[in-house]
Amino acid sequence: MGQSMQAKPAEAAEVSCRAIAFVESPYASRIDAPHQATVVAGTETGQAAEAWIRFVEGFPPEAFRDLAGFDRIWLVFVFDRSEGWKAEVRPPRGGGKRSVLATRSPHRPNPIGLSAVELVAVEPDGLRVRGLDLLDGTPILDIKPYVPYADAFPTAAAGWIDAIDRSQGPQSAPGPKRPRRKQAD
Repeated sequence: MGQSMQAKPAEAAEVSCRAIAFVESPYASRIDAPHQATVVAGTETGQAAEAWIRFVEGFPPEAFRDLAGFDRIWLVFVFDRSEGWKAEVRPPRGGGKRSVLATRSPHRPNPIGLSAVELVAVEPDGLRVRGLDLLDGTPILDIKPYVPYADAFPTAAAGWIDAIDRSQGPQSAPGPKRPRRKQAD
């Protein structure tokens, strides 16, 4: 990198986005949803849930009709129930505190998430999907097709997660958290 990078302003730029769709999901609260879309152990059914992506009124079907034929799509969404963030978090798989940007925590500097889900059907008013970890009502900012040759890197290193996989087994993420038992009065 022979050329120097131009300095960025010290103040953060404001960026605005609006939801193009909302999730209709069987998961009403965080304790119901899997930690990752593909980790369904501990959910009520133990199966990947079906859900809907319902576009906002007036959103043109021409904008999403050609998703038909794709097996998977990326959902770019807002963690709309996240309450602030910290530089370090404790991931559910253990191993102590980790840098928030090295995790998939919903408590992020900008509460934006990314999830690859199975596309079941393209309907006139939305998309039927399976295997998502999003709560009912989650705002969707954008949708992109999953393209295997560009999006899959099966031999990529996964930092601290590789060490956990070696000690606990691959994909050993826990299922949803169970609510604390209420104490009797």
